[in-house]
Amino acid sequence: MARLYANENFPLPAVEELRRLGHDVVTTVETGQAGLATSDAEVLAQATAQGRAVLTFNRRHFIRLHAETPRHAGIIVCIFDVDFAALATRINAAIRAMPALEGQLLRIKRAG
Repeated sequence: MARLYANENFPLPAVEELRRLGHDVVTTVETGQAGLATSDAEVLAQATAQGRAVLTFNRRHFIRLHAETPRHAGIIVCIFDVDFAALATRINAAIRAMPALEGQLLRIKRAG
C-alpha cells in the first residue's frame, strides 16, 4: 500500500478510512507541522523526504508544484467531498491503478 502525507486541511475521517484500507498515512498534526504556515513547496519537500505522496485539496498550487518539481513521491489532488469514505475509496482505487506514485500527479474528482 501507499505511504501518504495528508496536508493540513485534509479531513481526518478520510485519513482513517485510507488507513483502514491499508495505507500508511500521516497528518500534519502528527508530524508537528500543523498551524506553522508551512509553504506548499515545503510540504512537498517534507513529504518527499519521507517517501510519502501528498494528499491535498489545494489543487492549483500542487499542480503548479508538480510542473515545477517533477521529482517527488507523488501528489494526489482532490476535490472536496463530504462523503469522506467515498473520497477515500476513490483515492484507494486511483492508487491501486498506478504501478508507482513517484513523480505522479493523481486527480481525484467527485463521484458522478
